[in-house]
Amino acid sequence: MRVSTKGRYALRAMVELAIEYAQGPLQLKEIARRQEISEKYLEQIMTFLRTDGYVLTQKGSHGGYYLSLPPEEVTLLEVLRTTEGSLAPVSCVENPDTCGRIDLCVVRKIWTRVKEVICEELESVTLADLAIEQKNLRQQQNEPPYFNI
Repeated sequence: MRVSTKGRYALRAMVELAIEYAQGPLQLKEIARRQEISEKYLEQIMTFLRTDGYVLTQKGSHGGYYLSLPPEEVTLLEVLRTTEGSLAPVSCVENPDTCGRIDLCVVRKIWTRVKEVICEELESVTLADLAIEQKNLRQQQNEPPYFNI
């Protein structure tokens, strides 16, 4: 399984929103700058996250994006399912009709377990967990904190 740039960038953007949670909306250009992501591409990604109800927008001069739920309630699994769809390493794990050898294949059981382990790990980590790690990493790197004015 390979997570696309859409999935990776979505997680990075959501971490920025988690860091700023309860501080007000964060402008798209600021998220893009902090995470070194194309603003145009990030806008497309945020549409997926908004459609699935993970982010909300506020219009106006103090507008931007913000999390619709507390960061403690959003797992990495949820974000990646929004952007990636299935996290199965092969299609037959999610859709047995894609393979005519489903009843004879012992490898499918391995792929199913791989998917389960990946999903368990992603479900065990929240945006709040990553926000704390990101703040700590920035402090270690002596990066100045970001202020939303």
